[in-house]
Amino acid sequence: MNKNVKNREQYKRLLNFLGALIIIYVFMMGFSYVWHNFYNSGMRDRFWYKGNILMVGVYAVIYMVMTSTFSGFRLGYSKFAGLFGSQVLGILGTNCMEFVIISLVGRGRLNAAPIAVMTVFQLLFALVWSYGFTILYSKMYPPRKMIIVYGNKNAKYLVSKMSMRTDKYNICASISCEESLEEIERQILKYEAVIISDIPSDLRARLLKFTFDNSIRTYINPKLSDIIIRGADDFHLFDTPLLLARNDGLSFEQRALKRLFDVVLSVFALIIASPFMLITAVAIKAYDGGSVFYSQERLTIGGRRFKVLKFRSMIENAEKTGARLAAEHDDRITPVGKIIRKIRFDELPQLLNILKGDMSFVGPRPERPEFAAKYEKTMPEFRYRLKVKAGLTGYAQVMGKYNTTPYDKLKFDLMYIENQSLIEDMKIILTTIRTCFVPDATEGVEGTEPIETKRDRIVHDYSKDEPIETESAEDKQEISV
Repeated sequence: MNKNVKNREQYKRLLNFLGALIIIYVFMMGFSYVWHNFYNSGMRDRFWYKGNILMVGVYAVIYMVMTSTFSGFRLGYSKFAGLFGSQVLGILGTNCMEFVIISLVGRGRLNAAPIAVMTVFQLLFALVWSYGFTILYSKMYPPRKMIIVYGNKNAKYLVSKMSMRTDKYNICASISCEESLEEIERQILKYEAVIISDIPSDLRARLLKFTFDNSIRTYINPKLSDIIIRGADDFHLFDTPLLLARNDGLSFEQRALKRLFDVVLSVFALIIASPFMLITAVAIKAYDGGSVFYSQERLTIGGRRFKVLKFRSMIENAEKTGARLAAEHDDRITPVGKIIRKIRFDELPQLLNILKGDMSFVGPRPERPEFAAKYEKTMPEFRYRLKVKAGLTGYAQVMGKYNTTPYDKLKFDLMYIENQSLIEDMKIILTTIRTCFVPDATEGVEGTEPIETKRDRIVHDYSKDEPIETESAEDKQEISV
């Protein structure tokens, strides 16, 4: 990485801080004006100096926490639509909460018009802010030039997904792990970052030390063992550092608290979601007159089978020719089904499964027994997902897509199993809300670009549109877990 790039890197946090400071300050001043002129002035017991500061401070804290939860301040993390969508969720959530607080303080039902008008102006400012800082960030931090070191054909899926974010990643070349270490290192030094995907452990260890020594940014496609190690605790035995992987899941108290959380939240969610569920049911029935719901046998903790409940999003008897996974452009999905799948409303009836105890709010998605058996033939570790109760949402749902590979979904699920907690559950649930309503959180992968093999060329330059053959024995190998 050249010196100019390194110098720019140190100002990333400063740019994020300044961007957040600007919008927080503008919103604080806007709320202060509305509070002084439309709410505090009309109260029987008016707030004075310190009370006014407290109210504005509370507003700022709620806005920062709410918007940070939806990643609304992370410049470069999302595209413009994603950044603005996160701001919208943060603004709406903050102003609803603040109006409730003002109503309680004012001891009565107050006029919502002032805060509604303020919300409109805030949304307009957030639109300009999101667009302006997205452009500024892209100008200051263009995508890094990267090379990928690959071991098998599975790297092509990673390349395809990273290529969807051309504003962040510029994969210029690839090199096979079968090349000599010296050649791989020589090629890596030409680029600002490297991706290491599915290569032998000994080579990966040597390359990681090499990139660390040369201060080269490195993206690593983790193995399942890496994820287990990341969930381990650090401690030392006298003067020897050790890692402890407990592998015993949640304690009795944590499981009881998680179950209580599931029951309370599912009851609350059913009350809130009931109008949307009614509209969805009417739309499904009106489209083709078929059944509104369908149930299907799935697996949960310990391999126990249960019937999962969903809104029907496909045509009747969609699997009369046999069970198969849904694809992104599956012709069995109805027009209504496409919409409810897009916003995840087809999953809402599973709140009843949660209330019953078959599922939890957060956990690995319940898989069908026939598909689980199929996956375990090439991925024996797929059964690790059954160490916890199946969930309505999880890492694989908020970070993955309908067409995310089973192996990558397994990695996401294992990441959750190794890091599960009530706080983590709440973060995933809030991120799920963002996934439903923010555009770039539900983008799918349209296609894949193949990675070439050693028989084609040592290094492939992706800036040239040349055909690549991918029929070697290496490309046909199974996923190595």
